[in-house]
Order: sequence, then structure tokens, then C-alpha cells
Amino acid sequence: MSAGPELIPSALKLVAALATVLGGMFVAVHFARRYLRTSGGAARHELVRVIASRPIGVKKSVALVEVPDGVLVLGLSGDRIQLLSRIDDPETLQHVRAQGRPPGTAFQDCLAGLGGRRRTGANED
Repeated sequence: MSAGPELIPSALKLVAALATVLGGMFVAVHFARRYLRTSGGAARHELVRVIASRPIGVKKSVALVEVPDGVLVLGLSGDRIQLLSRIDDPETLQHVRAQGRPPGTAFQDCLAGLGGRRRTGANED
């Protein structure tokens, strides 16, 4: 018995089904990107905004988070979020908000600026 004549139609059905599934996925991703995307201008009006974040270990990081009444310094790990400090001083808040998160700003520079000192030495990144 020869499987040749039955193999070609089966392969064509397989390729057509694969093309249909991949095409459907492409259309779904396209519409999701188009209609579920957040606008760039809305970030300025959010109530909670991450100013900066820095990893300090495996699944551990420190983040500066701006909320309406101040800036929170949070410790983040795989299973919990810990409030480390709250910045309420108006002068310090103005300094932190002015720095914002321009491209290339290192987190340690943001923290060092809050304390009025810069990190120097061979350990710089």
C-alpha cells in the first residue's frame, strides 16, 4: 500500500490549519496592541508612578514610588513589599520630582542626591 496520494492532502490541510492559527494570533496581537495600549500622555496624570528602581539582589530591589502625598521608598522581594521610608519634606520632594527618570539616570545617583552626597571610588558602575 502506498501512502503517497494520502500524504499530500493531509500535509496541505496541516499547513492550512497552521496558517489559520498563526494568522488569528497575528490579528489578535495587532488589535490588542492597538486598542489596549496606554497613551504616553496619560503617564503624567497617574496617581502612582515609579520614579526609579534598582535591583539589589536575586528577586530583590528598591524602588522610589511617587504617590499624591509624597514619595515612598519601597523594598521589593519575590513575595512581599516593605515600606522602607516615606519622603514628605517639600524640598526633598521637589528635588526628587525634578530629577524624575531621565534616560540614563542611575538609581544610586537619585538616592545620593537625596542625601546631598555622590558616590565616588572604584565601585562605580
